[in-house]
Amino acid sequence: MNTPPLVQSFVLHFGEMGSRWGINRTVGQIYALLYVSEKPINADEIAESLGFSRSNVSMGLKELESWRLVKLQHFPGDRREYFSTPDDVWEIFRTLAEERKKREVEPTLTMLRGAMMERPASDAEKHAQARMKEMYQLIELVTSWFSDIQNLDVETLQRLMKLGSKVTKVLQFTQSLSKMTSRNGGEEA
Repeated sequence: MNTPPLVQSFVLHFGEMGSRWGINRTVGQIYALLYVSEKPINADEIAESLGFSRSNVSMGLKELESWRLVKLQHFPGDRREYFSTPDDVWEIFRTLAEERKKREVEPTLTMLRGAMMERPASDAEKHAQARMKEMYQLIELVTSWFSDIQNLDVETLQRLMKLGSKVTKVLQFTQSLSKMTSRNGGEEA
């Protein structure tokens, strides 16, 4: 399988970025190749394209399957398994976010809940527990907000993201309006 230079560049970069995001470099490269491929490809084609051993590709594909980031397909008359990524980039984003939440955020929240239930034995533990509570509340708030965002349809999500700093201006305006109203004894300004 001949890999064009543009694809090679993307695959190499994605592998390097993946290692910075906590993903094995090989897994990142496999995913990048699948993402830009015009059609589903099998493990032998992936190994040939990337110069990886077949066993390394198999382990990478199993990792991607566990993250629900690849689709497995079979074709009539061919016993091999073919792999591709979802077509919708938003579906990929949502799946990745859900999996990271399940693997990273939820265990942290569980640990923090347990720590907050402990009786502090010293002032240092009391201080640490208060800081953990702040972290717990922040993570809960962000998680709740992100869950709400995840439930939006793609069109609404895109419109929201394009608003950017305009959202901040609206929030600042409503905050100013609220302060004016409270200074006037609850009467409208």
